[in-house]
Amino acid sequence: MKDEQTWRLCNQYIAKKVSGVFFAPLERTASSNETNDRVVSALELAGIPVVLLDRCFLPYPNRSRHDLVGIDHRRAGYMITEHLLRAGCRRIGFVAYSNSASTVAARIAGYREALFAAGVPVEPASLQRLNSDDESEVRRVMETLKPEAIVGANDRTAGHLMHGLIRLGYRVPEDVRIVGIDDVAYANLLPVPLTTVHQPCRQIGVAAVAAMLERVTNPDMPVRDILLDCRLVIRDSCGAKTLHTISE
Repeated sequence: MKDEQTWRLCNQYIAKKVSGVFFAPLERTASSNETNDRVVSALELAGIPVVLLDRCFLPYPNRSRHDLVGIDHRRAGYMITEHLLRAGCRRIGFVAYSNSASTVAARIAGYREALFAAGVPVEPASLQRLNSDDESEVRRVMETLKPEAIVGANDRTAGHLMHGLIRLGYRVPEDVRIVGIDDVAYANLLPVPLTTVHQPCRQIGVAAVAAMLERVTNPDMPVRDILLDCRLVIRDSCGAKTLHTISE
């Protein structure tokens, strides 16, 4: 469904001869990579400038020919993991859904870098993939990792884990600490308010519009990655609300 809607919108924009398109590449669909390539190729053929939001559609280290506006996802992964390390955690797992966006790979890289910098061994089993929202998946993660803390690839993952853990009888943060990345609107409304990394969506939108106007005015300027700052938001789920962090 998402793939079909995206392709239909792409053709509508081309037919209307729009001056530019903002594109957040699809993720977690069976044909998302194919659809992303198809959409961008069609816009390129039509001569319509594209500004990518949040992530590139090509796997790292490949780089598209279009401006990108977002945050440094590797830094976000590092920051949130470092916060748990400073809270005294050592058995820290990272949990993501299967077929996640390239941003998750960057967050994993930051997570691993933070562990390495702290001298904490990075075990292969520390990274776990969820195949569904089923509660059995949460049980499997806990039995495999036996973690002190879990970094969710994003707030949706962290929120799903939190609900599953509570249903399984775990206490957050007493039995396991949970953190996320993004600071979506419901992060503060979860059963235990979620510690996370704030992604400044409004400012990303403003920067994206500015980038598009510059691109339309000067189409031959070098392609850019425009990365906005992100900051830790410390709530109850990490069990370390009183800690000072490097972002403060």
